[in-house]
Amino acid sequence: MKQTVFFVQGLLLWFVLSGSALAQGVTTASMTGTVLDSEELPLPGATIQAVHIPSGTTYTNVTRDNGRFNIQGMRTGGPYKVTISFIGFDTQVYENIRLRLGQSYTLNTALSDEGIELEVVQVSESKDALLNDEKTGASTTISTEAITSMPTLSRSVQDFTRLTPQSSGESFAGQDPKAINFSLDGSIFNNSFGLTGSIPGAPTNSTPISLDAIEEIQVNIAPYDVTQGGFTGAGINAITRSGDNEFRGSAFFNTRNQSLVGTNAFGTEVVTE
Repeated sequence: MKQTVFFVQGLLLWFVLSGSALAQGVTTASMTGTVLDSEELPLPGATIQAVHIPSGTTYTNVTRDNGRFNIQGMRTGGPYKVTISFIGFDTQVYENIRLRLGQSYTLNTALSDEGIELEVVQVSESKDALLNDEKTGASTTISTEAITSMPTLSRSVQDFTRLTPQSSGESFAGQDPKAINFSLDGSIFNNSFGLTGSIPGAPTNSTPISLDAIEEIQVNIAPYDVTQGGFTGAGINAITRSGDNEFRGSAFFNTRNQSLVGTNAFGTEVVTE
């Protein structure tokens, strides 16, 4: 009997831990791609170095036998400077690359043999790096620029998650607001008491963290990703700002005076004194 009880308890603990692991939010970005030679054959052993210019953070990877590389756990934002090199081939440098939260950026390139002089060829193309086979479903990413430039009434995350087309206030895809999952830097900040709203402080139009400390917000609608789960409607991932090599700060204040009070409501004079 004791062995059976211990087995059941262990099984329940495994389910709890598994559910917690599935509910973890995305906090980084990634980069993937293929490196070919001039004959469009895979080039194994090529070095890829991605540098986050504001902080100097460097990520290095080497292509596999099929010429593919994959860099995980990269900081969001940018700009990034990516250098792809291999002995005997010309070095390719890509600048001003910006990564969004949860994005798998695709960078494919071909290296030409070093020392070969080629005629000037002008090639123009248009490709959205966000549309690739690594995308796991409908999602909306609100960048730092959008957070700092767009107006907000309550200075809360909900003011920006409404930018998602599937959003209707605090509800997503017609689901109960309390059924969504909100994570901050991978830690869950759901409303454990089941009160009105989806995250702590929602009934008072407040947020568990200052809006100035948030760098990016991502809203996932039914993602096809085994690393995300434990919600219906939407999974909201937010990450806080990280340091770089520049000193900066921000501040805000609220003000209210008589100039903001009207004296007429739908054609009726109101008493202001």
